[in-house]
Amino acid sequence: MTTSPVTADHDLIASATHRARGLTEPLLRNIVEALDPSLAAIGAYHFGWQTDESHAAGKAIRPTMAILAAEAVGAPPSAALPAAAAAELVHNFSLIHDDIIDSDEQRRGRPSVWKAHGVPAAILLGDALQAAAFELLLGSGRPNAAAVAERLAVVMREVVIGQVQDIEFAGRPWSGPQAVMLDEYQAMAEAKTGALLAFAAAGGAQLAEAPPSAVQTFDALGRHLGLAFQCTDDVLGIWGDPAVTGKPVFGDLREGKKTLPVIAALAADTPAGARLARLLTEGPRDDAGLRLAAELVEEAGGRKFAEQEASRHLIGVGECLDSLEMPAAVRNAFEALANTLIGRTR
Repeated sequence: MTTSPVTADHDLIASATHRARGLTEPLLRNIVEALDPSLAAIGAYHFGWQTDESHAAGKAIRPTMAILAAEAVGAPPSAALPAAAAAELVHNFSLIHDDIIDSDEQRRGRPSVWKAHGVPAAILLGDALQAAAFELLLGSGRPNAAAVAERLAVVMREVVIGQVQDIEFAGRPWSGPQAVMLDEYQAMAEAKTGALLAFAAAGGAQLAEAPPSAVQTFDALGRHLGLAFQCTDDVLGIWGDPAVTGKPVFGDLREGKKTLPVIAALAADTPAGARLARLLTEGPRDDAGLRLAAELVEEAGGRKFAEQEASRHLIGVGECLDSLEMPAAVRNAFEALANTLIGRTR
């Protein structure tokens, strides 16, 4: 019996992420345990380290990218561990604060930190994780550690700007001169989603003393992957299966989110786009209205545009990989990671 390419990709990535988590988690545990005892307990809750909550662990995509980047340039995984752990720390900092900003009461199937432990504790834990990321990098003793810490500072500023833009977009009209344009949305998505993936890959390579040109290529690879991921996420936010995604049908439309398929549909000079603008301005009031909105987005070409953008950025990932020499096993893992993220159902 042959193994399908999709199954092979999932198996390869499951192995790579399991390895990255196994290498990174002891370092993360030591960092969290060194916090004030009350914050340490809340941190353990968030990361899912309590014995009955292992399901709360994240996907470890960023540590995986950092470690693969180091191995791509001939270094051992240990070279990239400070970048891998730093990326995971700031990623979780952003998740904790995002849940507060968005009033999201659930994270990975259970109460989010602010809901379980209060907003002040959640804010302080996020702050502590971000500070710990820089302390880890600067104290690692690795060559280029200061440059990688500077890279992270620049990326974090970029992430915050992307988050601010995302919030600002919510108050903009659906149509007219103040509507969100495609280039604005794509710049926001690169900052909010692509920048930290770029740091993980470029930071791992930089700690491994890769040439500057290779570090820059890994940065571009991460940005392409982040944008492809966001395009796919936007499609799933409207048309994903609730039984798989855990989100209600037409979830992003229900919440009035300005995502890529919607913005592309509104930008299209079509009757469907014009109808969609009127419907969204009035506000779909029931499931029938949401269903109609989804149909109009698709009719106006919004879904197709988002899917094509995901494919375009996936090609960009491939072009970055083609420009670098690396072991075949590492290249296969990068390709499988990209295919799995873009072909995912949640």
